Amino acid sequence: MLYIMRHGKTDWNLKHKLQGKTDIPLNDEGRQMAKEAREHYKDVHFDICYCSPLIRAKETAQILLKGRDVPIIIEDRLEEMGFGIYEGEEGVFNKPECPVRELFFNPSGYVAVDGAESIEELFARTGSFLDEIAYPEVEKGKDVLIVGHGAMNSAVICQVLHKPVAKLWEVGIENCKLIKLL
Repeated sequence: MLYIMRHGKTDWNLKHKLQGKTDIPLNDEGRQMAKEAREHYKDVHFDICYCSPLIRAKETAQILLKGRDVPIIIEDRLEEMGFGIYEGEEGVFNKPECPVRELFFNPSGYVAVDGAESIEELFARTGSFLDEIAYPEVEKGKDVLIVGHGAMNSAVICQVLHKPVAKLWEVGIENCKLIKLL
């Protein structure tokens, strides 16, 4: 089986700020969400967890898997999508002049600027992780958990479910909700 989960909430989530690769920790609500997820998913078996190197994902994985003998492997290809100079930008949905806004309303038309990562780059790195690590583990019969982020998780989901970039946000990526992919 292949599962994926987004990290718990952070202060920047609450302020609707683009986090990207900025290393923002969980807030108290995010930690509580991870504890509740630990209880809610306690009967779901995982052999291994691959996790983004960012603290909000690592802390979520550690809380979720506390008391279990499940190794957490940090994987750089699972880091959140980079938004360049727009990281920390607040209220992007309401700013038509912000180029990152296009990612959320028309992902296939998104053009990365000012140090941001493109959709193609995001799909290439997450795709290589799937091909080189996740799929081979699943083929061996392992139950694999990925703990990551909104855009990164969406890219993984699109690739696993063979959806076009235009459907990037179709599944919806709630904080601390487990999604079974395979």
